[in-house]
Amino acid sequence: MRTVGIRRRVLIVGWSSFRDGEATAGDVLALRRVEDVLARAGLAYDVVWSPVFRPEALHLEQVRPGEYSHLVFVCGPLHGPQIEALHRRFAHCVRVAVGTSVIDPASAAVTGFHRVLARDAPGAEPVVDLSAGAPADPARPVVGVILTHGQHEYGPQRRHAQVTAVVTRWLSGKDCARLELETRLDTHDWRLCATPAQLSSVLARLDVVVTDRLHGLVLSLRAGKPALAVDPVAGGAKVTAQARACGWPALLAAERLDAAGLDRWWEWCLTAGRVTARRIQQQLRQGDAVRDGTDELLQALGPCSVG
Repeated sequence: MRTVGIRRRVLIVGWSSFRDGEATAGDVLALRRVEDVLARAGLAYDVVWSPVFRPEALHLEQVRPGEYSHLVFVCGPLHGPQIEALHRRFAHCVRVAVGTSVIDPASAAVTGFHRVLARDAPGAEPVVDLSAGAPADPARPVVGVILTHGQHEYGPQRRHAQVTAVVTRWLSGKDCARLELETRLDTHDWRLCATPAQLSSVLARLDVVVTDRLHGLVLSLRAGKPALAVDPVAGGAKVTAQARACGWPALLAAERLDAAGLDRWWEWCLTAGRVTARRIQQQLRQGDAVRDGTDELLQALGPCSVG
């Protein structure tokens, strides 16, 4: 082990550092926990990321091993040739694994470390995962996304594919938690809600809904949540009509859909739109006071007698 003459600097790696390695939320939080500990101790460090996950970050291919005195492997199971390759490439470094799972204590991936601070290992008492102690971030908006790819009855007026492409590309750049939802109910598919009450319970816990569906708009307002609505039919159709009927302003036309318009209504939905949505919710709860067609239904049915 040769560290003489090397400025003390730590390289932090994990499964999310390998080219095809997955980056899970737990992995990233575990790395952040280690970063926080090293930073508070005044230790210099770099973090390596997969070029697939973070193209702009430091990648293993760019690392010069001689610039580091220590290597810390964070989270995940200790096994396989990728970790064994780290031992060979960073043979001069003090190598420590922390917050990891040990499956086979005799494997080269495990024995190559000078110290293994496992979260779980055969015969050892488990410790809390690193992700639990990571610094907390402010909550991000939770967004329900309800889009339709059907409605072929609108023929050449359909702009559904273009709307989906613009909206999803725009959403991918937003710092928010996205939850794809479907208004279709199914009593056999566990991924879908089986009752309206189940879907309403989800909507009630969101901050905003992004939708190009009529019921995506209406059910959001029924739950008191702002909806950023897009009418996917050229010239406007039922989504536009329903926004007008409900008195809801956050609506964009397919022909004029762009990031600037989406940004404008996004900010409104997360601020003043919350108040407006709750007000409309109260109006909709009035039932018979809302003009929805049922006010004329009995008249349309005509005289009815029983028996």
